Amino acid sequence: MKKNILVVDDDRASCELLREIFLAQGWNVEISIAPEDARQLFAKTPFDLVVTDVNLEAETNGLDLLSTFHDRCPVILVTGFGTLETAVLASREGAWDFISKPFKVDEVVSAARAALARGNDNAAEPVTESELSTRYADTGMVGRSAQMIDLYKEIARVAPARSTVLLIGESGTGKELVAKAIHHHGPRSAAPFIAVNCGALTETMLEAELFGHVKGSFTGATIDRKGLWEEAEGGTLFLDEIGETSPAMQVKLLRALQEGEIRRVGASKSQTVDARVVAATNRNLEEEVTTGKFRKDLYYRLSVVTLRVPSLRERRTDIPLLAERFLRVASGNVGRKLRFDETAINLLSVYDFPGNVRELQAAVEYAALHARGSVVIPENFPTKLQSPELRARSIRRPSLQTELFSQLPTLDDLERQYLIHVLDAVQGNRTRAAEIMGIDRRTLYRMAERFGIKLDE
Repeated sequence: MKKNILVVDDDRASCELLREIFLAQGWNVEISIAPEDARQLFAKTPFDLVVTDVNLEAETNGLDLLSTFHDRCPVILVTGFGTLETAVLASREGAWDFISKPFKVDEVVSAARAALARGNDNAAEPVTESELSTRYADTGMVGRSAQMIDLYKEIARVAPARSTVLLIGESGTGKELVAKAIHHHGPRSAAPFIAVNCGALTETMLEAELFGHVKGSFTGATIDRKGLWEEAEGGTLFLDEIGETSPAMQVKLLRALQEGEIRRVGASKSQTVDARVVAATNRNLEEEVTTGKFRKDLYYRLSVVTLRVPSLRERRTDIPLLAERFLRVASGNVGRKLRFDETAINLLSVYDFPGNVRELQAAVEYAALHARGSVVIPENFPTKLQSPELRARSIRRPSLQTELFSQLPTLDDLERQYLIHVLDAVQGNRTRAAEIMGIDRRTLYRMAERFGIKLDE
């Protein structure tokens, strides 16, 4: 069945141009130069995609239409003089993509094709949390906690689009794995995924690595060389530690993102590049923009879509899953099959892991090397996990299952233990606890008062 697209623009020439572009792809197209006419058309015809200009010569603008339509089909916003702030707002309000005029035909077609494909996904049966956690396992992501399920859903939402994505989170949380998942589950998965650590290179070296150089541009440049941006053509360029770049480098990155062009070091001409950019940082870029350490315009260009990668202490229920995965790998390295003693898992589960997943992996590898037999025990872990306070916390409370089923509980017992378990899992965060339990905060307070549980401020 042919897809139906609605194009809305107060400039009839722009409407006709987009209609020709979409008709050439075999899609049905209706056009409207007035927002009210667009609403009437939408009421009569089930559209699969709406493409609308932001600045319409009417009381209703494209953002208003976005609010009206985005729950029923994907919406792509187009503008000739929009700001980066508008692009960020559009994304947060649910726009599928944001395209600036003058646009390239292949850019518009690519965005529309991805949106229409996602529209099919939205019409499919809901994906279960188990299916979500399995879907991303092949990219190295492990976890079934509420925080990870939320992240999987966000990845599924942004992967088919071409928008720039900014990943924020502490060091060691697995931001590169998230970037790979976005690439792997998007339309660019067959093209290269290229990662570069912006904090590991000097400004001069980073420029040459990203943009390439021509022969004779500096000492040692004996041949022309492609940069990583060119190597990522058609695929994804992952800029890790983007917050470590210098002000001068930020200017060059902004130009490349805005114009879709790069210039090799020593070259006289620019060249067009097509690579989706995913950036990552463990810094607070909003704060750095305020203090002048990071360019505001580059920040807005990078953060069209922002995803937060949770720390390991925010998703403690995933620690046993991750630890078991790392132990399987470590068992192969040491040449014998290992398993965890229950007390070892309990110890890992109460440690805060300031180094996050990376630190957990190192701790498991250390324990595998120091295990005497086939069972990993608490004494096998590094010294920082051996404090008496930590050991006491790990044995203070049995597992939820043990508490609930050691004897048949009353319904009040079940509710009380569940409330305690959820509050413990979210470290006392009342808003998050209410979300997980599917109740409002007022009901949460009443439950806590009924069971004599003090909610920390």
